[in-house]
Amino acid sequence: MSKPPEEDSNRRREEFLNRVSAEENRKIISRQRKAHGIWFGLGMIGTVGWSISVPILVGVALGIWIDSNWPSRVPWTLTLLLVGLFLGLLNAWYWIMREQKAIEQERGERKHE
Repeated sequence: MSKPPEEDSNRRREEFLNRVSAEENRKIISRQRKAHGIWFGLGMIGTVGWSISVPILVGVALGIWIDSNWPSRVPWTLTLLLVGLFLGLLNAWYWIMREQKAIEQERGERKHE
């Protein structure tokens, strides 16, 4: 037995309305996020870049100062450069994960609206 034509037509109409509604919601969200466009991306790249480079530069400066004031067999400049690199990468990872959680939370809240 097949469904009556009215039921099939209503089901297809409902599916169509759901797709149109989802597409409209996506467009609204996209328009609202325009402010987060290219400038937001460039700002995030800058933040991540600085969060890596500053600890490296601090480590190198501190290492040079230690090496010039207390000479030893341990190359403190190289050691603290690597420590700065590790801390910078950890810091960048933190920034990226924080932004990713914010985006996922925003998407989750919009799904429930």
